[in-house]
Amino acid sequence: MAEATARSLDRLDGFFASGPSLVRPLSRIGRSLRLTLLLCALLISASLIACVLLETRQVGMGAGSETARLQHARDVAGAAAAVLDRYARMGRVFAQSPEQYRGADLGRAEPAIRDIAVWDAAGNFLARLDATAPALPRPEFAGTRAVFAGALAFRDAGRIVEVGFDPVSLAFPGASLASGAGDTSVPRWPLTVTAAAVAGAPSGWTHTLPLYALLVLAPAVAAAFLAVLLVGAFERQAKAARAIRALKSTRPVEAKLMVRLAHAERGAMEALRAKSEFMAHMSHELRTPLNAVIGFSDIIARDIYGEPGHPKYAEYARDIGAAGRALHGRIGDILDFANIEAGHYPLTEDAVELAELTRACVEDHQGRAFSRRISLSLAFGEPGRVRADPRALTRILSNLLTNALSYTADGGIVRADVRFMDGAGIVTVSDSGGGFSDAERSRAGRPFTRFDRPGTVTGAGLGLAIAMELARRMGGAVRLSGQDGASVGATMEVRLPRL
Repeated sequence: MAEATARSLDRLDGFFASGPSLVRPLSRIGRSLRLTLLLCALLISASLIACVLLETRQVGMGAGSETARLQHARDVAGAAAAVLDRYARMGRVFAQSPEQYRGADLGRAEPAIRDIAVWDAAGNFLARLDATAPALPRPEFAGTRAVFAGALAFRDAGRIVEVGFDPVSLAFPGASLASGAGDTSVPRWPLTVTAAAVAGAPSGWTHTLPLYALLVLAPAVAAAFLAVLLVGAFERQAKAARAIRALKSTRPVEAKLMVRLAHAERGAMEALRAKSEFMAHMSHELRTPLNAVIGFSDIIARDIYGEPGHPKYAEYARDIGAAGRALHGRIGDILDFANIEAGHYPLTEDAVELAELTRACVEDHQGRAFSRRISLSLAFGEPGRVRADPRALTRILSNLLTNALSYTADGGIVRADVRFMDGAGIVTVSDSGGGFSDAERSRAGRPFTRFDRPGTVTGAGLGLAIAMELARRMGGAVRLSGQDGASVGATMEVRLPRL
């Protein structure tokens, strides 16, 4: 009897060894008493739970529909409050500095805003976004905030500010906003949301099929596992002995392979670290001769020691200087990226006024934009501070503005916007160039990746890589958007933690 049982188990082992990969884990579980009993208990418990769920499913369908409707109303109320708060914040910024933003291209910062008007407490008209339009009557409302058809108004520091916007921006599917009674109120605004009825959960049999399958199959699978466990108990000791012998015979080989793998991995890491250290320490040896080339070429070009002779000397000196500066900039990018990778680029995070630093970077690039008749400006700058390293943030914004100017044709437009939302300071740099394709956006940020365009001079392909790595180290991120060939061009966005 024992020999027949052993032969049966051997045939069963052969089936498991040659069967599909899904059967092999089940055979290993069947050899463990604790795992088998635990699995059987779980299967039986699952069948009981399925029975209870099938019983209570119909009861919960009615209550679930009403709960879903109220939850949808709360979600719409939160979204509407966020939109109205954003419009009010832009109106407050305009009211504080109307001369700075009058006539500005606020449509790029918030396309839904149509107009902004400001009155004092006595009803005297102060300012309007569109200065050429006729004056509007001061809105009359009780309280501190009000919402009208396509406009909102609020009181701020003794002023009354009205912001006109596109009503479509407050249209939400399956819900309506009104000033009367409703399902839930919009936070901070005198509005309520009424949600439409949500259809109940479908009651077809296909949606309960998994529960019925679990109710039927779980006890059957548990019984099969228990049968395998009882049969396997006769040969457990013999199988354990064979497994121990096999493990002892293969352990030295596995140990040698693990040691070789560890040595190979350590060698690769040391080689990578040595390469980064080498590039980081080459800064002085590479930049010093380039500084000399640039300096001597400037001396020749400016005739500091008298006339150099033939006019070609001055032309060649200017060529030497231009080539030296270009080589200096590219090698500088390579060395800076190597320092960042090696962890030798120190960051000292501090409170930075984001709009002021962005405005300074825009002014630094005005000369290059003017030479190509490109309109470069800070369209919207909301005041606020972020936690960042000023030098690293300046490098990030400079790289983004340089990319935008490089990919924008002569006579184009480059705009920068600064805003704060969701606990982050956001700088958006948009241009009227050719944009980026999906494949280019997926490769953006990789070292030495360039996106060549006809008539465009690109660098070493490290500008975006340095910007993204510095932003990541400061707890932020850099994102790209814009379709290839679209008239809207490309949009590059920097997000940093707000203070």
